[in-house]
Amino acid sequence: MLVFIGHDGHPEVEGTLGQIDGEIHLVEDEEDVDKLPIKPDTPIAYITQTTLSVDDTRGVIAALHRRFSDVVGPDVRDICYATQNRQTAVRELCELADVIIVVGARNSSNSNRLREIGEEVGIPSYLVADSSEIDPQWVRGAAVVGVTAGASAPEIVVEEVVQALSALAPSEVSVLDGPEETVSFRLPAELRNSPA
Repeated sequence: MLVFIGHDGHPEVEGTLGQIDGEIHLVEDEEDVDKLPIKPDTPIAYITQTTLSVDDTRGVIAALHRRFSDVVGPDVRDICYATQNRQTAVRELCELADVIIVVGARNSSNSNRLREIGEEVGIPSYLVADSSEIDPQWVRGAAVVGVTAGASAPEIVVEEVVQALSALAPSEVSVLDGPEETVSFRLPAELRNSPA
């Protein structure tokens, strides 16, 4: 039996579900695992939405292992390192910032999660698609404004957001240290070998 850990309505989830022949169950959280109409001795294989981090999936994977006796899934190293790195960084940023601005699309699961992390620790956090969506009231009186971005946000858009914030008040821009992302992915053979 196949279980997909992801967010209902997310484009990747919808696309994947549309490509699977046979039975598949979508779960978003541990509660969903408890509700699965599957016998505990049924062999289970799970996959995860690629933009979910290890932190996002840890509890759901543990719930699958608690409920079912035969569970297989991807190695933790195969779960999105870029999303995990950003979530770790935004937690560190929350220790320094008065406000968090997340650059990303409204339907971006990982961008929304970054905003949620800020809110969970009590830091006002806002999601913007680009610099035009910044409300100057958000940063009024803030000594430190933290800026982060979802995994697919273009660097140029992030830079424009930083410039727009700098235009609101004199500021100094500094970058937090973090892990260097050097992983690269090869194109599938079909694409590497296709004529241009």
